Amino acid sequence: MFFFFVGGVEQQVRQVLKSGAGRCISCRSPADLVDYDKVLKLFFVPVWRWPGKQPLMHCNNCNLFFPQSYSLPPPPNADSLPPPSSAEGSLSPRCRFCDRIVKPDFRFCPFCGAAL
Repeated sequence: MFFFFVGGVEQQVRQVLKSGAGRCISCRSPADLVDYDKVLKLFFVPVWRWPGKQPLMHCNNCNLFFPQSYSLPPPPNADSLPPPSSAEGSLSPRCRFCDRIVKPDFRFCPFCGAAL
């Protein structure tokens, strides 16, 4: 006898807590801070639903859920950009993917893992 099981657990957004709270770590599009539910599905039918433990970031573009601590900062507005001679200095190297300042002797970004 052969049994074929179709089902699994997935995450679904329950409520958006803050829209545009950060950027997605995968596609860099805006991500929202959300409360979510875990949903058990059998044959694509929701059978059981329970709330997640803590809020997560959710990307509407690629449907990725990820912890808030991994989120990239939201894209800056043109009005809020600091002047070019800011305290960070323009000589500090930045990661081309997550736009964070890294030490000059690093070969990989310690935040996103991209090669520099």
